[in-house]
Amino acid sequence: MLSKLCLVRSTLHTLVKQATRSMSGLSFELNDEQKGIEDLSRKFAREEILPVAAEHDKTGEFPWDIVKKAHAVGLMNGAIPVEYGGMGIDSVSSCIIEEEFAYACTGIGVAIEANGLACAPVNIAANDEQKKEYFGRLISEPLLAAYCVTEPGAGSDVSGIKTKAVQHGDEWVLNGNKMWITGGGLANWYFVLARTDPDPKAKAGQAFTGFIVDADLPGIIKGRKEWNMGQRASDTRGITFEDVRVSKKNVLGKVGEGFKYAMGAFDKTRPGVAASAVGLSHRALDEAAKYSMERKTFGTQIANHQAIQFMLADMAAGTELARLMVRRSAWELDQGRRNTYYASIAKSYASDVANKNATDCVQIFGGNGYNSEYPAEKLMRDAKIYQIYEGTSQIQRLIICREFFDKLMKG
Repeated sequence: MLSKLCLVRSTLHTLVKQATRSMSGLSFELNDEQKGIEDLSRKFAREEILPVAAEHDKTGEFPWDIVKKAHAVGLMNGAIPVEYGGMGIDSVSSCIIEEEFAYACTGIGVAIEANGLACAPVNIAANDEQKKEYFGRLISEPLLAAYCVTEPGAGSDVSGIKTKAVQHGDEWVLNGNKMWITGGGLANWYFVLARTDPDPKAKAGQAFTGFIVDADLPGIIKGRKEWNMGQRASDTRGITFEDVRVSKKNVLGKVGEGFKYAMGAFDKTRPGVAASAVGLSHRALDEAAKYSMERKTFGTQIANHQAIQFMLADMAAGTELARLMVRRSAWELDQGRRNTYYASIAKSYASDVANKNATDCVQIFGGNGYNSEYPAEKLMRDAKIYQIYEGTSQIQRLIICREFFDKLMKG
């Protein structure tokens, strides 16, 4: 088994190197290397994730066995740069992997891929020593990292964060509460955003600082695992910091610029979240289509009824369009360009499509769709969070409008 995993990891590493070299020009086709990554991640998702997805949804048990396997074959922490032991995977290839995982189960997919959000601000602002230490941990072992920004009273309004950090000599002392932290109860380290300027009128771009915080420090209190509507295999908790002392060497980038790093992370991760929504949309379409060919009413399969055909057509169109927008936003990032506009379009549109497809899937299943013995109701529960986390759909529209007017004013 070990030799097989090593072979898969070696194959993936070769494909990533080749795919990264083939990123120029307009094309709606994946290149051969990206198709290889798609095949590998699809095989893993269908063989390792899909068979146990329903059970993890029922129990809420964290899928450590699958996380360990994903780590072993190189399908975890893909965006960590090569110089720090990672694959250095491009954004388009990363989105391919996330879509395939989400097709099988978005909750388990989040459990495997959520490290990417914690790593993003570190990738943006950390020094070489910090990257070697904290990326190195994730590469050497199947460990988790968590992004600690959201608070009980500050979700979309990140500038309203109350967690404070006060400097005392060579240390910073953190106090505050974070909420809805993915991987919070199991993480090895956190990215934490805290207010370091006590002036309540200070601009967000100067008032907050990012910290890399070891999860085992005294004063860190991990709340109970939240039992959420969907994506139950993912570990989500509140984290409390009570006089937590963090060395000044763990300040991320410059003091006062943490807000910029935290928000910059979303440009890198929103394409992947949108790709995950596409995976769920595709699964809802497939399940609905298969059921429509099995279920009969009025003497024929319901797939032959025009009402059902129109629903399936809309589901297919939404899935295809969302995927195109995801890959455009990822491609922009791979060209080294700021992708805020496209990432927000991808995230908002793919989230809405996922919710519509999941709802229509339940409708096509009829009464069975409302029953937990069938896959449709889980898809519907799992879909809702895409319109909420990593920036609500309403926040995405504000960003899109702001970016659009900026483009308009610049001509």
